[in-house]
Amino acid sequence: MESTEGTPNLTPILDMVFQLITFFMLVINFKSASMDLTLRLPVVGSARPVDHQGEVDLLVLNINDKGDLNVYGIKKDIDQYIAGEAVTSRLSARGKGIKIEPGGELPTTVVIRADRSTPFYLLNRVIQACQQNGFRNFALKAMNKEQT
Repeated sequence: MESTEGTPNLTPILDMVFQLITFFMLVINFKSASMDLTLRLPVVGSARPVDHQGEVDLLVLNINDKGDLNVYGIKKDIDQYIAGEAVTSRLSARGKGIKIEPGGELPTTVVIRADRSTPFYLLNRVIQACQQNGFRNFALKAMNKEQT
């Protein structure tokens, strides 16, 4: 009588692992990770969510009470970061077939999440840096009275 060795077939298990990895890569939300949850947003009675319906690119800027720009918890130079994001926005628009003239308006909406104790002149510095790089659409993030 011959002895036969049984070896497990790993193909179905590897296929399942690959599918799970692919699934989690597709459903992860990187936008929510870019929000600084330590900011105390201003309270406004008529605050509502940014209405973009997935059609508009969003650039989320977190500004603390000292006027510093925080990206994923790391302090960044405002002018350099915004200039880099403007280049990215131009490349993205070109990939979508949108022609932007030099110095023209970028299709990205800038969402500014500033701490409620941030002085206006520091916030205005960020807005001016955005405008100098072609960003013209802004949304200021606030909390609704019911959320406080």
